[in-house]
Amino acid sequence: MLVTSALISGLALGSMYGLLALGFYVTYAVSSTVNFAQGSSMMLGAVFAYTLAVTFGWPFIPAALLALFLCALYGMLVEAVAVRPFVRRGSSAWLMATVALGIVADNTVLFTFGKEPRGFPTLQGSVQIAGINVSWLQIAIPVVGLALAAGLHFFSRKTSLGKAMLAVVQNPDAARLMGINVPLAISLAYAASTLFAGAAGIMIAPLFNVHSDMGTLFGLKAFAVAILGGITSAWGVMLAGLIFGLTEALITALLGSGYTQILSFALVIVALALMPNGLFGRAEVKKV
Repeated sequence: MLVTSALISGLALGSMYGLLALGFYVTYAVSSTVNFAQGSSMMLGAVFAYTLAVTFGWPFIPAALLALFLCALYGMLVEAVAVRPFVRRGSSAWLMATVALGIVADNTVLFTFGKEPRGFPTLQGSVQIAGINVSWLQIAIPVVGLALAAGLHFFSRKTSLGKAMLAVVQNPDAARLMGINVPLAISLAYAASTLFAGAAGIMIAPLFNVHSDMGTLFGLKAFAVAILGGITSAWGVMLAGLIFGLTEALITALLGSGYTQILSFALVIVALALMPNGLFGRAEVKKV
């Protein structure tokens, strides 16, 4: 019974990690950069949705859609302010710049939204699975997560815009000659990245409450998941997220929460030592 309950909660948690990690995949696949403010993007999704749905009394669906739109705009801001100026100069300072912008976002929310965690009521009701009451929210999170992963796969492989975005990182000059707007493609990748993070934040908020630093540890774990899954594989990072979430839940259930962070990150180190390119990543081919 305890293990079954842990597996159910682990699937929900793992789907959230997978969504955050998909954000890292999208930006890396298009621009070879990542947004280290991804945890803040998750927090902003939860805060925007809470403000619209609870504070202003909007219906949940319109509130969530507007919150995701605002997260996408934030992603474009991150790319324009903290990534593009440094990449143009061939500098890796975007690494620190995205971290700094995330800290600015966290502290801005701290002063405007407040520091007290707030409960976010969403889906009500539950269903019995194997004799255990499972909330509709715990079912909705993995369903939505996998649906978004499938949507991303279809978009990148089956649509002309998706293929164009993937072509940007392979050969930006050739992409420009083919009429692809490279800066716009990268900006859209960052918008998609923060949209995934915002979706994760909205779905996980009722389980963990809403507050200004809720995304810090989640963002760090999601980056570990992205590396573990092989950051060049969308399905790899999603699968790694599920594995990470299930592992965390089982450790917490069987050994206690005090061992969760120690053992989960230790297992990540072991896994990367055995598979340096992640579960589905490919070794980089160096031309000589």
